[in-house]
Amino acid sequence: MAFQTPVTVQDVLSGIHEKRYLLPAIQREFVWGPDQIRQLLDSLMRGYPIGSFLFWEVQAGTASDYVFYDFLTDFHERDHPFASKATVPAGRPTVAILDGQQRLTALNIAVYGSHAEKKKYAWWNSPDAFPKKRLFLNLLEDPDHGDLSLRYDLRFLTDQEAKPADGEPDKWFRVGDVFSLGDAGPALMKTLATRGIDLNETGAYNRLYELFEALRVKQPINYYLEGSQDADKVLDIFVRVNSGGTTLSYSDLLLSMATNQWEDHDAREEVRALVQELNTGGSREFSFSKDVVLKTALMVAGVDLRFRVSNFTRENMQKVEAAWGTTRAALLRAATLLSRLGLSTRSLTAHSVVIPVAYFLASKKLDDAYLDSTATADDRARLQAWIIRSLMKRGIWGSGLDTTLTRIRQAIDAHEGGTFPVRSVQAEMAAIGKSLEFEATEVDELLELKYGGQRTFPVLAMLYPGLDLSKVFHEDHVFPRSRFTRKRLAEAGVPTQQLDAFMDAVDRLPNLQLLQGLANVEKQAVLPAAWLDQAFTTPDKKAAYVEQNDLGVLPDDVTGFMDFYEVRKGLLRGRLQKRLGVRELPEAPTR
Repeated sequence: MAFQTPVTVQDVLSGIHEKRYLLPAIQREFVWGPDQIRQLLDSLMRGYPIGSFLFWEVQAGTASDYVFYDFLTDFHERDHPFASKATVPAGRPTVAILDGQQRLTALNIAVYGSHAEKKKYAWWNSPDAFPKKRLFLNLLEDPDHGDLSLRYDLRFLTDQEAKPADGEPDKWFRVGDVFSLGDAGPALMKTLATRGIDLNETGAYNRLYELFEALRVKQPINYYLEGSQDADKVLDIFVRVNSGGTTLSYSDLLLSMATNQWEDHDAREEVRALVQELNTGGSREFSFSKDVVLKTALMVAGVDLRFRVSNFTRENMQKVEAAWGTTRAALLRAATLLSRLGLSTRSLTAHSVVIPVAYFLASKKLDDAYLDSTATADDRARLQAWIIRSLMKRGIWGSGLDTTLTRIRQAIDAHEGGTFPVRSVQAEMAAIGKSLEFEATEVDELLELKYGGQRTFPVLAMLYPGLDLSKVFHEDHVFPRSRFTRKRLAEAGVPTQQLDAFMDAVDRLPNLQLLQGLANVEKQAVLPAAWLDQAFTTPDKKAAYVEQNDLGVLPDDVTGFMDFYEVRKGLLRGRLQKRLGVRELPEAPTR
């Protein structure tokens, strides 16, 4: 491996479009944002070094053993965020990029392509949520001081945004058009003239000339060329050179190796598609990662769960591929089960909980009937209670995850029948310091949880197991939060010395409940006593709701809030202790 003669940006981008340069499957997806692309172009125009590159010369006989991808040209955050698989003609060698993919993709998008990311506050499925933008250089002006420390005003703009106003010079030059210019000098002057720019404006000429030189004349692409055809050596080089920056995760590596070793499926595209379906399919809204999917795949395949290179053997990958259909179906059912518990991206405190649930469904060969049948309702309730309990307890799905999952897998495998072995699973977890038993002090801590906290929804779900959480439920303030400003509380008659206590308590668990979405919208800022009178047509229905939600005696105005808060806190403490099987601490003996 040695340094080669440097080349221009134009040379390497031409090679990309002639498909002489490709991306090996071990590369991650493109992750750079528009600002990083702008900074890279600014560095090139200023003559700054942009780092070295590492290319792998893949001989024709070796190329057929691997999967390669093309470079992204037109990035679209929703419709086209990933590179497409490349076709390497039989008998043709290629050059794979081992280090420098992000930079070269950024240059390709900047010069030949476009970038479309979702507008702030736009709906994901809106047709105009992802405006197509290309990179332009402002020929007349420098950027505002401090803008990413750029010297040149480089911006991603829509074609409409780049159009000059009537009577104004055409100052926005699309970066990619520099390749259509003739030789420097006369061609640049002609370009400025056709844009209505004063030829005495030396700043405009200099900016265009710097862009021309950066992309067509200078040779900033310094690269090593690795010629070995030993896959293990190349993989080791790849891991080492990618150990800095955005570190290559072992899930990326596993996915890449699986892509090369699976025979009937494309591992990368299968996992991508499953992640998307898990997160957005049906009424679900989660943010599961590739790591979760791949860890589940290892668990279902019955192989070592650790993300280590030594585990990514061809034999293990064949087991993972053979079980892929089962893994996929089980994960989708597990996600459905979690969503029916009312869990989502915001309220699911640990994504890893889906892994043992999916393994249970897969290993016991349980289909959709398990999710819906009345015959399995009791077991579903036990499984769901275990899920909620594990999300309420600190530290269950953090460190030591592989050991935890391995012990859970052993407990499920040892259990005969199609039910979830709660006791065995909890015993295995307790043996490694992951007990799901709660102490009275932990219950007191749970009562201090705040609105919107990660564990708040699971605790409320544990408190009121009779709710049909497959419907949309919101965390709701019993006493509306909007009334708890200093001004409004003082106007309502709350003493000044109590304002801080009122404002601190309003967001805590004793003032929270789960309320169906529509009811929550209708309730808005109405005080609870008045809302109950509006919401329930008979005294019996009102009394039942009050009892079911531990509301006690509701005062008619805000001044009685703290009395209500303390009474309900005690009621919730008793309910939680009963639900969690917590024994009361003995009182200290009196002397």
